[in-house]
Amino acid sequence: MAGRAAEPEVIWARPERTGRGPRPAYRRADIAAAAVRIADAEGLDAVSMRRVAAELGCGTMSLYNYVPRKEDLHELMVDAVGGEHELWEPGGDWRADMVRVADRTRALMHRHPWLPRLMSPVYGFSPNSLRFLEHCLACLDPLDAPYGTKLELIAMINGVVTTYVSNELATAERTRSLPWSEEQENAVRIAYLGRQIATGAYPRMAAAFAEDAGPIDLEAVFRRAVTRVLDGFS
Repeated sequence: MAGRAAEPEVIWARPERTGRGPRPAYRRADIAAAAVRIADAEGLDAVSMRRVAAELGCGTMSLYNYVPRKEDLHELMVDAVGGEHELWEPGGDWRADMVRVADRTRALMHRHPWLPRLMSPVYGFSPNSLRFLEHCLACLDPLDAPYGTKLELIAMINGVVTTYVSNELATAERTRSLPWSEEQENAVRIAYLGRQIATGAYPRMAAAFAEDAGPIDLEAVFRRAVTRVLDGFS
């Protein structure tokens, strides 16, 4: 089948293909940028080999000469946006640096809402992914723990951020599809919940709401989720 390798391979182990004759050569960076533009504008499901080829002005079969599989295209996309990670000189406070990593990763995922769907260890060994992982390990130099433990910490932080952002994006998408405002939706649901708790059937829930009936600070919830993971490694 076109685009299907005969055996497993890593796209980064393949040399960049150079075009010959009158046809232009496309760099992987060009292909990745085209795919990212489509995904940012229309979502990941809009990204296909045919669509990316059209964006570049080449034939679909020609694109397979540069990117053998759609999975490779996804890996190129993850690596491309991974280059946006801000890397800094670690400040010596590994907890503060990892909170900063979490904040920057969350912002990156909001800039590219399709990214959480592609977060996988399979795509964790691209050039920019390795560069980011090395940076995270540098941030963790002051932590007295084996590298295996540090890698586990990084994976857990990434998991928390990915899950949290996925929920944020899903909520935002649902809100956009409503024929009324988010405030109206929340008011109706809170009123219903209040009536259910008032029945006395949920005493623990009633106690929980009595403790704090104010609005939920989602930024504070995110920060607590991250810091509680870090607490487990302190």
